[in-house]
Amino acid sequence: MTSVAVVGSQWGDEGKGKVVDLLTEGADLVVRFQGGNNAGHTLVVGSETYALHLVPSGILHQGKRALVGNGVVVDPDVLIEEMDALAARGVAITPENFTVSSSAHVIMPYHRLLDSARESPLPSSSPGGRLVIGTTGRGIGPCYEDKASRQGLRMGDLLLPDRFRERARTAIMEKNALFTGLYGLPETRLSDLEALRERWAARLAPFIGDARKILWDALEEGRNVLFEGAQGSQLDIDHGTYPYVTSSTTLSGGICGGSGASPGTLDRVLGLVKAYTTRVGEGPFPTEVFGTHGDRLREAGREYGTTTGRPRRCGHLDAVAVRTAVALSGITSLAVTKLDVLRGLGPLKIAESYLLDGQTIRHMPPDIHDLALCEPVYREYGGFEEDISGARSLADLPSGARKYLDGLEDLCGAPLGLVSVGPERGETVLLEKFF
Repeated sequence: MTSVAVVGSQWGDEGKGKVVDLLTEGADLVVRFQGGNNAGHTLVVGSETYALHLVPSGILHQGKRALVGNGVVVDPDVLIEEMDALAARGVAITPENFTVSSSAHVIMPYHRLLDSARESPLPSSSPGGRLVIGTTGRGIGPCYEDKASRQGLRMGDLLLPDRFRERARTAIMEKNALFTGLYGLPETRLSDLEALRERWAARLAPFIGDARKILWDALEEGRNVLFEGAQGSQLDIDHGTYPYVTSSTTLSGGICGGSGASPGTLDRVLGLVKAYTTRVGEGPFPTEVFGTHGDRLREAGREYGTTTGRPRRCGHLDAVAVRTAVALSGITSLAVTKLDVLRGLGPLKIAESYLLDGQTIRHMPPDIHDLALCEPVYREYGGFEEDISGARSLADLPSGARKYLDGLEDLCGAPLGLVSVGPERGETVLLEKFF
């Protein structure tokens, strides 16, 4: 039995979908443990491209089982739409190969409404301003808030009309006071939520179950398990660039609470590293590049959000951020993605440290005000001009690409486990056997 976790080491969008899809070949069970449909994984399989938001990437492999753990927040409408779209393309989704934890919390319409209201200007009659985070508006944060305040609805509640009614009634009392009093929005009606519950339950009931028990049984039987994270380490609710973060724990430690696995379960933690750095939304970004070079990176890497379509901010590789993620998640090896995007974009730079108040620091400061003052100290590499998509070993890569990878490995503090040289499954240099 082997258990492997795939986590992002930057601000998300590191290419986790392809890597999870690739590693699923050796896994029996693929488990998503946090986040919601604010995350998006794009997978290229032959001539087909799939964009997944809630269903684990492993669903594309026959004979595997995919779980959505209790740490995920689920929008049933998005889940149903995604399941139906996959089924229409010939991907079999059955209760035997796909289960959503009955303990996963439900994103309700009022969560999305509240999320959007907070990111919009307040009515002129309302006092004060607010901090704009740049969320996806999918209701993720408000759903996690209700979970923490113990007034959330869970997937298992969809199967129990009386319990759903009472919990929903309590939840909307506070929400409606906010909507009408602060945001000038109409009230949410309980009857509308009950109609939604009925529709959701009719479609999803066979897929709602005890995902925790399925995971425990697989581990006891010696099955190989792959844990699929969303977002990235610098978006972690505790250790990321707070408050410009997501609402869940994105680190490997979140696997325990988000799935039911014990702390000793993991054998390997694979940290995803995009060969350059991007982030979406607000917040400090020490290695961000503006102007022509930033635009070239964005277009070459097609850096637009899978979920939102928003253009991503682009910059040089930040080894300080990755090194911090290595320490936070106990990353045992690195998966470098999108190396092919850097073709012809040299000279290339990697930030090896920061200068803060005249002092050299090698890990990200925990406060964003300090981070905003940090000046990156770079190492420069010549880059490469060759097409690398056919490389299947490090020896196949041009010397400029190898030197860049050597610098990345040295500065980030963990060995290379694989290198992606193109978007398709096979366009990968495997340096480690994971299962």
